[in-house]
Amino acid sequence: MCPGRHRQVGVQTPERYNGCGFCGHGPQTTRPPQPTRLVGVAAPQSSNSSSSAPASGSGESASGRPDRYEERLTVPWWWWAAGAVVTGVLGYEIQLSAHKSAWSAAGYVVVGILVAVLLWSVGRTRVAVTADGELVADKARLPREVIARGATVAATAKSAALGRQLDPAAYLMHRAWVKTMVLLVLDDPDDPTPYWLVSTRHPDRVLAALNIDDAAASRD
Repeated sequence: MCPGRHRQVGVQTPERYNGCGFCGHGPQTTRPPQPTRLVGVAAPQSSNSSSSAPASGSGESASGRPDRYEERLTVPWWWWAAGAVVTGVLGYEIQLSAHKSAWSAAGYVVVGILVAVLLWSVGRTRVAVTADGELVADKARLPREVIARGATVAATAKSAALGRQLDPAAYLMHRAWVKTMVLLVLDDPDDPTPYWLVSTRHPDRVLAALNIDDAAASRD
């Protein structure tokens, strides 16, 4: 990835993760100022752009065939344990405020439901490769034919990929509790986005489903 906030990420170990060997640009390359992209929000594009269609929540492609790969970026189990603690503490505070009235016990139920809904909704993010070879990242889609190459981003390289080498024009779908990511470099004249950087627990499986060789593995 080039310096800035996004450019094509050179996925390497921390010792080798200097500059952008993957995209062919040196560390001093600069770009005109670009507006910062929101996480999980694709840039406005033309009718032929690579992320123009909303993603379906089902496990099937538009042709009705099952997806080649699918995962949900669920939150870690200990988030649920922490949620139970929060429910207990807030429920007890409600009871104290109500002087332990009989109805105050309902506070535990209300808080518990709110916490559960929050954790469930946060962990609903879907990453998939459809039977048609299209990548689905939350609500954005990326056709296989516009992907030039790809690479896995290991946990040890994630901070660099999201930090000094991040290109502001890139599309980012990041979930902090997922340690690894997949990088997909685009070759689409109708889309100014240089690459996609997507959180996934199994970047190697995503690349395999897309029939793309892992550039990070070939560099080792």
